[in-house]
Amino acid sequence: MNQESFNAFKMAQSQFDKVAEILELDTGTRELLRNPIREYHFSIPIRLDDGTVKVFRGFRVQHNDARGPGKGGIRFHPQETIDTVRALAMWMTWKCSVVNIPLGGGKGGVICDPHNLTDREQEQICRGWVRQISQDVGPLIDVPAPDVMTNAQHMLWMLDEFEVIHGAKFPGFITGKPVGMGGSLGRTEATGYGVVYTIREALKELKINPEYTRASVQGFGNVAHYAIELYQQLGGKVICVSCWDQADKTSYSFKKEDGIDLNALLNITDQFGGIQKDKASDLGYEILDGEAWIEQDVDILIPAAIENQITCDNVHKISDKVKIIAEGANGPTTPEADTEIEKRKIFNIPDFLANAGGVVCSYFEQVQSNMNYFWEKDEVLEKLDIKMTSAFKAVSDLAKKKNLYMRDAAYVIAINRVAQACKDRGWA
Repeated sequence: MNQESFNAFKMAQSQFDKVAEILELDTGTRELLRNPIREYHFSIPIRLDDGTVKVFRGFRVQHNDARGPGKGGIRFHPQETIDTVRALAMWMTWKCSVVNIPLGGGKGGVICDPHNLTDREQEQICRGWVRQISQDVGPLIDVPAPDVMTNAQHMLWMLDEFEVIHGAKFPGFITGKPVGMGGSLGRTEATGYGVVYTIREALKELKINPEYTRASVQGFGNVAHYAIELYQQLGGKVICVSCWDQADKTSYSFKKEDGIDLNALLNITDQFGGIQKDKASDLGYEILDGEAWIEQDVDILIPAAIENQITCDNVHKISDKVKIIAEGANGPTTPEADTEIEKRKIFNIPDFLANAGGVVCSYFEQVQSNMNYFWEKDEVLEKLDIKMTSAFKAVSDLAKKKNLYMRDAAYVIAINRVAQACKDRGWA
């Protein structure tokens, strides 16, 4: 499955079909769950700062809401496609289900490149997105959140537009807001920390002391940043990170054999997670090809960038020393590569379990906003740890009991819960 032919939605459906067979789901339930329950496509006309009008394409896909309101991010990306959004919405359904929170799956996007847009232009896109979909999202219907190249400021613009349209305050409409405007403490750390909570539990099962482990990370955005932070607090050493270079339109890996200095790298990183390679070189980092992160002799690989990164073309480059792959990104591993990883008995923590910390904390933010009562950071992170650890143990226990691959065990739990909710409602 090369980059040209890669279709994230077909991959998501293929993963679902495999587990539907294991669960022996009936035809009607399969048809319901392998496709979105509804989706919206719309145009967002914006007057740019130079006075010209440009029309951007926006999407919102609601995959399934049998277990509760939809939940999922909005991403801004120049290569966004509806099939990618469909796949991400489906994965959100399973993600909410596997960690057992009462939400369904949704996802949104706009085809645009924030690198080339002013703040005012980005604000107009945010407000335009909400105007097009305002009757079909909301705290009791479908709750958006930040995603690739969107942030707390984007969410606040969207919240403001939603409240203007509806004439009231609805802080629970959207999550990922600034803390002072109804956001949750701990939200920025949640996804990366959640990845490491599951790594910690996997290391316990494998009877490996984290202090004796090394890791390589793809990506240097929010997820990677906080995963590295907590992993280093456990005593582990990250020797390589990779990131996208906007100027060169390519990716690079940054390696330091005795371990990276997280704070030093963050000081030379732009708002999109791009490390300045000249300054990194001055700090003693070896500058390598963007795919070098996957080739390192480490115990743990953490793909924390985008989908379709571990494929049949590069899976053979994974070192025999690798014991754990923790998928911080959504859909980073293709089914063909997954087969090889399973064959090699590498402990895989699938994406919709490993990176579920973000949606768990988004759920916490939604609850806090709806009841207008906010928790301290330590309480949020403690609740997050409990939720992630409980979900990991449920998946691991089923995997051992039924002799299933971790991804399949996670899917069995998640899909079974959603299928049962659909049956209980009389949908299937």
